[in-house]
Amino acid sequence: MLKGFLTAGSALVIVTLSGAPLAADKTVTLSVPGMTCSACPLTVKQSLQRVNGVEKVAVAFEPKEAVVTFDDAKTSVEKLRDATANAGYPSVLKDSK
Repeated sequence: MLKGFLTAGSALVIVTLSGAPLAADKTVTLSVPGMTCSACPLTVKQSLQRVNGVEKVAVAFEPKEAVVTFDDAKTSVEKLRDATANAGYPSVLKDSK
């Protein structure tokens, strides 16, 4: 029984010391100035939700922004911007937390 605990403890130390970065949730605000009607936010939201690693999306027609929470080990701001641009709505990073 003790040997099992030592093995599990050793594995934990190895994983911890491996230097692999831990994933962290990140929240960014994207300015999406090309949204011109009340239907545009739905298209922007759907494009962002399709990005692997995105956890939460809120898009507002006014002030033409998208607030996105994502796992920064799975995706990046650049991929989020690519997603909105590919949907026809180029965006720029406004704020990051």
